[in-house]
Amino acid sequence: MINSLFKNTYVFLLTAILFVGLTIYFFADVVTYVLVSFVLSLIGQPIMNFFLKKLRLSKFRYGSQVSAVLTLIIFFLFILLMLVTVIPVMLQQAISIGEVNFQAIANALEAPLAEYIERMERLGLTIVEKSPSEIIEQNLNQIAQPADISYYLTSLISVATNIFIATFAILFITFFFLQDQGLFISFILALVPDQYVDQVKNVLSDTTFLLRRYFAGILVQISIITLYLTVLLSIFGIENALLIAFFAAVINLIPYIGPIIGAMFGVFLTISANVDIEFYTEMLPLIIKILLIFASMQLLDNMILQPYIFSTSVLAHPLEIFLVIFIAGKIGGILGMILAIPAYTVIRVIARNFLSEFKIVKKMNIGIERRSRRLKS
Repeated sequence: MINSLFKNTYVFLLTAILFVGLTIYFFADVVTYVLVSFVLSLIGQPIMNFFLKKLRLSKFRYGSQVSAVLTLIIFFLFILLMLVTVIPVMLQQAISIGEVNFQAIANALEAPLAEYIERMERLGLTIVEKSPSEIIEQNLNQIAQPADISYYLTSLISVATNIFIATFAILFITFFFLQDQGLFISFILALVPDQYVDQVKNVLSDTTFLLRRYFAGILVQISIITLYLTVLLSIFGIENALLIAFFAAVINLIPYIGPIIGAMFGVFLTISANVDIEFYTEMLPLIIKILLIFASMQLLDNMILQPYIFSTSVLAHPLEIFLVIFIAGKIGGILGMILAIPAYTVIRVIARNFLSEFKIVKKMNIGIERRSRRLKS
């Protein structure tokens, strides 16, 4: 009897995985809109609860609809704030990068690079046929060709229609997810056989709880890093502080690699904006300041922000998170690393409810089990 039950569970899981895979393959756009809308509804749920419970809009006939509209308006205001403060600076900087005199940058860095190459050659570690100036200019041109930037800007304009359609669809779906908190869950349960309804309910409940905390933590992380870097970079006189800080905060979502990219981006913008100053007395101190600021940001992120977000929000051990991200990076590259934590959270919850007889599953879900016991007690 037990073996038969396990077999039925395995068949159900395999069928569900196959169904989800085929749905994503044939309706990728629609699935993306629904998932993004679901994530936005999770992020907006605390705002909805504020309107419904604190402001008591739930007592009115159309209280849920009004609360959903107000939540979307808050999303709009946040996006508008980002557009007004960050996007113009980013576009201006993108245009200025296209006008950068790479020869001037190469000349500014030629002397220190020549000294470095000379030292390496004395140690027999490297042999370079090209001049330092040619090496620098070649690499800078590969990073940011003016023609490439013009192409990217043109591409952004060409996809504006698709972005508009996607935005409208996501906002439309998000409205109904916010208005009816159980709509997404009800739709999923309608596809599930009756004997698995309770287990799937538990999966959706735990997943929703963990992902809501995770994405809220991510927003807090981006906000704190942006504010922290903006203040410090501005204090030390680094130009384009807000642009560097916001880019670094967003790219920091890529584990381990993101902070390095953010620091390199800050150094590159600083060099491109100060090509006329002397390297050793002025440029090098600026670069050292940027690197020290980013190093302090990493300490803040690694010691305070990430332990809170990963260990507290998704209830997983930091070493466990590291291995998951590393494996996801091997499988799916940068995108895999970004999606690793949410995907792993869903897998853990599904395994806890359907494969709880395995020891490894019990080990993976110790944090969730503790949280469940606390809620029951």
